[in-house]
Amino acid sequence: MSKKKTDLPLNYGVCIVSAAPIRSLPKDNAEMVSQILFGETVQIIAKRAKNWVQVKCHWDDYVGWMDPKQLDRISDQEYFDLNYSPSYTLEISQAVMHAEFSIPIVLGSNLPRFDGMTSQILNRKYVYNGQVINPTSSDFNSERFIKVCKKYLYAPYQWGGRSPFGIDCSGLTQQIFKLFGHALPRDAKDQINHGEVVDFIEQIQLGDLAFFENKEGRIHHVGVVMDDGRILHSS
Repeated sequence: MSKKKTDLPLNYGVCIVSAAPIRSLPKDNAEMVSQILFGETVQIIAKRAKNWVQVKCHWDDYVGWMDPKQLDRISDQEYFDLNYSPSYTLEISQAVMHAEFSIPIVLGSNLPRFDGMTSQILNRKYVYNGQVINPTSSDFNSERFIKVCKKYLYAPYQWGGRSPFGIDCSGLTQQIFKLFGHALPRDAKDQINHGEVVDFIEQIQLGDLAFFENKEGRIHHVGVVMDDGRILHSS
């Protein structure tokens, strides 16, 4: 006897908390290797009992384990809809307001189906009164890029973090480029394979990425070049 379509497993999820840790192993004390922020989506690729799911993050295909209670399950169509032309928050911290509760969300969170006032996830509408950016409808300019970069100034370093309340070097560069519609891999060693190599330091421009290697020649750090030649990085 075949299952009805409504009985099929929901293999995708959307983050419904401010920031959910992605861990290297399915246990609470495992290393946090990344985070997903409110409104970001994942594909669920494996399950471990009731407490853990292995996920692949939509934005960068990063794979890790997370607590499924921090997700709402969504259909294939909903997964597509939520990732179609989302707006991103530009406030360091601001709440989204539901009729029955509010959720504090951070810079770089997703606001699916944002109409200038409300965002909708499944059948819930959230009111958001802060600044947002939609890369598909916003013109890039250097002044806006610098302002966005400086919102992360003095953010504390946190391994695996992607939030202004805790972020690592590649999380910083990934989040900045995300806000302008460019998807970068999660780790610095993979980010270096995107874009074009700048041969001479005199050729560097605002928004270029500067990579650093360790004694063994492996890429282990990255930062964003600013307009004065300095580098914004999380160290």
